[in-house]
Amino acid sequence: MATAYYLELVVKMTDAKSDREHIPMIIFNHPEVPDRTDYILGKSKESPLDAIVSIGKTLVGLGAENISIPCITAHYFYDDILKRIGIPVINMLRETANYLKLHQIDRVGIMATDGTIKAGFFTEELEKQGIKVYTPSEKSQKKVMSIIYDDIKANKPYDIDGFKLVEKELREAGAQVIILGCTELSLIKKDGKTGPGFLDAMEVLALKSIELSGASVKAEYQNLLI
Repeated sequence: MATAYYLELVVKMTDAKSDREHIPMIIFNHPEVPDRTDYILGKSKESPLDAIVSIGKTLVGLGAENISIPCITAHYFYDDILKRIGIPVINMLRETANYLKLHQIDRVGIMATDGTIKAGFFTEELEKQGIKVYTPSEKSQKKVMSIIYDDIKANKPYDIDGFKLVEKELREAGAQVIILGCTELSLIKKDGKTGPGFLDAMEVLALKSIELSGASVKAEYQNLLI
């Protein structure tokens, strides 16, 4: 669903007046890639890296000039992916940190998988820009993981009340903006259930994808923090 939504975002956000003005895209949807979080946390010895690189090389062979990965946890392997594929790969984490810095946000909360939170690679990118990061308590993190894995990945209704409780905790801690740091969580914003004060990292990825492809972004998507 996250991949499907990424494609939808690129189409919706592109300032095009006809089909021919839209961006040519190749989507490689490969659900059998080993679970990124399980590998990062040592729950599985099956690395997803080779599968991700194989997909990237296939896309290069088909003529891709830039690659987007609509999975934040996969960015744990970013440097190795970039070295082995050989063409630009958009760094969603870095672009999100840059976007927040540009808009003078210096305190953020983050909702993401255990792999992203515990490995700290997203937090590291944000802190490089001088942004303070708040993460959920252990209880709240379990709720976030349940929403991602038990609800959205399982194609079931998500627990919006639980989501709101985690939001409340992060805002009370001091977060000006909460990053939707897992592309499954992007679907909650898509449904209009988040309210203001969120930044969807997948929207940042779509925006950068459009810009790198030489197209323009619609005016209503120039500010993703509204």
